[in-house]
Amino acid sequence: MNGPSPETQTFISAFFQWAALLFVIAVGVIVLTVVIFYFIDKFQTTHAVKRNYPVIGRFRYWFEHLGEFFRQYFFAMDREELPFNRAQRSWVYRAAKNIDNTIAFGSTRDSKKLGNIIFVNCPYPTMSKDAVEPREITVGENCKYPWTTRSFFGVSAMSFGAISKPAVQALSYGAAKAGTWLNTGEGGLSPFHLQGGADIIFQIGTAKYGVRDEQGNLDDEKLEQIASHEQVKLIELKLAQGAKPGKGGILPGQKVTKQIAEIRGIEIGQDSISPNRHPEINSNQELLEVLCHIRKVTGKPVGFKTVIGSPEWLEELMQDIVYNGIENAPDFITLDSADGGTGAAPMTLMDDMGLTIRETLPILVSTLKKFGLRERIKVFTSGKLVNPADVAWALCVGADFCNSARGFMFALGCIQSLQCNKNTCPTGITTHNKKLQRGLVAKNKSERVAHYAQNMMYAVGVIAHSCGVKEPRELGQRHARQVLDNGLSVSLKDLYQIPSER
Repeated sequence: MNGPSPETQTFISAFFQWAALLFVIAVGVIVLTVVIFYFIDKFQTTHAVKRNYPVIGRFRYWFEHLGEFFRQYFFAMDREELPFNRAQRSWVYRAAKNIDNTIAFGSTRDSKKLGNIIFVNCPYPTMSKDAVEPREITVGENCKYPWTTRSFFGVSAMSFGAISKPAVQALSYGAAKAGTWLNTGEGGLSPFHLQGGADIIFQIGTAKYGVRDEQGNLDDEKLEQIASHEQVKLIELKLAQGAKPGKGGILPGQKVTKQIAEIRGIEIGQDSISPNRHPEINSNQELLEVLCHIRKVTGKPVGFKTVIGSPEWLEELMQDIVYNGIENAPDFITLDSADGGTGAAPMTLMDDMGLTIRETLPILVSTLKKFGLRERIKVFTSGKLVNPADVAWALCVGADFCNSARGFMFALGCIQSLQCNKNTCPTGITTHNKKLQRGLVAKNKSERVAHYAQNMMYAVGVIAHSCGVKEPRELGQRHARQVLDNGLSVSLKDLYQIPSER
């Protein structure tokens, strides 16, 4: 048998010679790079680790960065992670995809953990034939344009700017398909909020984006123009946000595009930093006057969003509302939780400021009832309400409506990469990088948004029927219990002592 031809032998020989040469060059480049970084690290004076361990010390920062991903995908148990664990996210993903959400064998939840909520099953649960749709609730009965809806779960405040154009479009179309609402957040009303046809809650932040004059004051003409859109159902004045009470909105300059700047009325590429409060509101009286003014200009129901840090303040506010007359009361209050989310916030405020809705929602409902305002003032609440049990708990305590932002972000495909403030979101939700936005197809994701909202309301209905009531809004304090530190549970009715069940 003949061997390789001379030409083939020559080719093979040349190939290996070139491969050897390239290998030598590659090794040389690597060695040269290591030497360069060695001297850079050795003689820099900023990082002690790199100065004492040149080159090798760099791996510390690399491993620290990779640790986030390894913990999420390999090491964390299903119910360990924060702010949302794998079990919570998995339920949302499956609900959004409208696929089977059952589990087998047994729960991985520690049923005796302090603070857990347990719902009280009825010996004779509601039959399917006896179940009814959630009852309608009207906000602003005395307004020129009141708002009535059966939905109790909708999209919480997320500004165009904090989230991307395709994300807003998907939420708009999805909310409309599910028959629920969409809150604009403080970034103003964009054309993309209107595209889907959903009911809209227009939020006025402390910078008054979209309704401000050149000095940053409220412009009545712009406000009237916003309210002229039939889709705009409610006006919400933002006093505080759960993730950063006492701090205004923060949108890094790299996310302030030309379009966002035009909608907000600010400069392109400059950090969008909202004041930490409305300068013209220094007291409860001034707050009520501003709310009445907005209601007069727009004809729409008006309320405010806040985080409670002082129950005493809430008591004083209700006293002032009664003194001014029930007709001048806010039409609704949106109660945010100290464990709420945001695109960017100082760590100390996100970690250590404000009270959670677990503590403040019972206080708010109890105080409203104490002053005879519970029927006049409707209650929205938000803060980690991403699973059915969370929403059902809020309804049991007395909320009329539940908002979720991060739940709907998961429905859009969020993987909790914690890069919302860096314009590098890998799923295209919180970035204005066109290449990254390409991964978020609004038409496809709008279906997931709708499925998530619909499956959430269905699942809360399942809880309600198991408790023996015909629809979710019939849930009350007697239908849930909270686990104490001894492993036993107590009824929410006894725990909170909210006067008279609704």
